[in-house]
Amino acid sequence: MDLDQLAALRTPDGARALTAAAELAGGDPLTAASALRAAGVPADLAAGALTQAELRRRAAAKFGPMAAGMFFTRAGLEQATRAVVADRRAARLRAAGVTSLADLGCGLGADALAAARAGIRVYGVEADPVTAAMAAANAEAAGVADRFTVECGDATAFEVGRVDAVFCDPARRRAGTGRRIFDPNAYSPPWDFITGLIARVPRTVLKVAPGIEHALIPPGAEAEWVSVDGDLVEAALWCGPLAGSPRRATLLSGKGGPLPSEPGSAAGSEPGSEPSQLTGTGTVDAPVGPVRRYLYDPDPAVVRAHLVAEFAETVHGGLGDPSIAYVYADEPVPTPYARCLEITDVLPFSLKRLRALLRERGVGRVEILKRGSALEPEQLRRDLRLSGAAPATVVLTRVAGAPTVLLGHPVTPAFR
Repeated sequence: MDLDQLAALRTPDGARALTAAAELAGGDPLTAASALRAAGVPADLAAGALTQAELRRRAAAKFGPMAAGMFFTRAGLEQATRAVVADRRAARLRAAGVTSLADLGCGLGADALAAARAGIRVYGVEADPVTAAMAAANAEAAGVADRFTVECGDATAFEVGRVDAVFCDPARRRAGTGRRIFDPNAYSPPWDFITGLIARVPRTVLKVAPGIEHALIPPGAEAEWVSVDGDLVEAALWCGPLAGSPRRATLLSGKGGPLPSEPGSAAGSEPGSEPSQLTGTGTVDAPVGPVRRYLYDPDPAVVRAHLVAEFAETVHGGLGDPSIAYVYADEPVPTPYARCLEITDVLPFSLKRLRALLRERGVGRVEILKRGSALEPEQLRRDLRLSGAAPATVVLTRVAGAPTVLLGHPVTPAFR
């Protein structure tokens, strides 16, 4: 899409084309295009409207109902922050006293819109002209154009002395190909500029890939990993006065509110009142011992934040292998930070023995989990040749270095 096509979509005729396209989104593209052209919509306008309608349909998972009035590019939607994450970040910035914010590389404006809704004056900078124009259009659609303005330009040239705080979400996909960039030095803006912001504006927040190496985290920064409904979605570095604990795992819900908080956790004692947050140094080793009756599979944010030891303490548990992030305990303790399974069988891995055990139990449906195993779950499922009706969970892992298979079923300890 170019600027002329975007402008056409923002005319009354474009708005009507978008409305018609929305009714056809999700169906056969050729049939939808034919229907719009039959209704008198010019081919170029129909193509643009159908593309936006499909992107808006996909964006609903990230942005909810407001996606219906926004404009997107495919690459921009892929990298855009989910609304529930952006809203929480904006609330934290506002609570820290931030009143003006530079969003360097603002993309389609997801984070900037959230900050503006929180009452923060946002200055967005975006290098791509079409994306910048879409961000401005999204600000108008959200009713925050008076608090979020966008300039098309080089983020590294913005005068950051004008603002209280800086947020930077560097591009981590290659222009033209859309391929992910794993080397921070190849980000845009580059990593040395991004980390250099910390010295210029103490209140700096950097959005980074969840797989960032801990060695790259700037000294004194808080590294936070965020999951939504168990899906690890991002990491962020909170710098200067914004930093809290060295490591934080934050669990959010995208289905109508935050996940329940564990009594006594950093989030408070009322289930559902706040996001569930686990904090620590990220340098503690969990105790290692035998497999016990209950297995806890920690949320990926907990694992990435290197807070498995801190989590294990909350359930009075330990590891079965020092390199595997499964936690074993004697009791089913309520926790938002992990799934809990009751283990019924522990045996050295043997396909023949496992197949015989499942046949003996009448198991015909299995969920397969794995950590520390090279086996492919779908291949194993075929090799098991299941024929019963009962369900079970099979865990492929290592215990004290040895390939091990665990058999069990999920349990849901209740909050008291």
